[in-house]
Amino acid sequence: MIYVIFIIGLILDYVTKIWAVDTLKGKQDITVIEGFFDLSYLENRGAAFGIFQGRAYLLAAVTVVIMGILLFNYYKAKKKTWLLTVSTGLILTGAVGNLIDRVRFGFVVDFISWHWKDVYYFPSFNVADICITIGTGLLVIYILKEVD
Repeated sequence: MIYVIFIIGLILDYVTKIWAVDTLKGKQDITVIEGFFDLSYLENRGAAFGIFQGRAYLLAAVTVVIMGILLFNYYKAKKKTWLLTVSTGLILTGAVGNLIDRVRFGFVVDFISWHWKDVYYFPSFNVADICITIGTGLLVIYILKEVD
């Protein structure tokens, strides 16, 4: 199941990023919900929320290390529950999706923009980021649930 999640998630991330580059790069944003949700091309040269700008190779190395630790812990786990499998698959999917961008381009393609009118803009993100966020949330639930 972890492989299915990984492959489907990676394909979805890749296809949406290609769409974003072809449709949004250098063009006007697409408004989905006025004053709340736009599709807007952004080259994120940092990590989450734009931190560590311009350090693509450092971020790539850290990503590989974290993926190794995650896989080690997954295969070491005595009880591979649905929750552990899904969370690990989602985190790996997002990590690899963004890693591919960092290695290929030196930045990550982001295109989903949530905001409140022109007052507050949440940092732009992509499908890989969604996978990492959901996977991390599920992993936290798994860890808390497994504590005796």
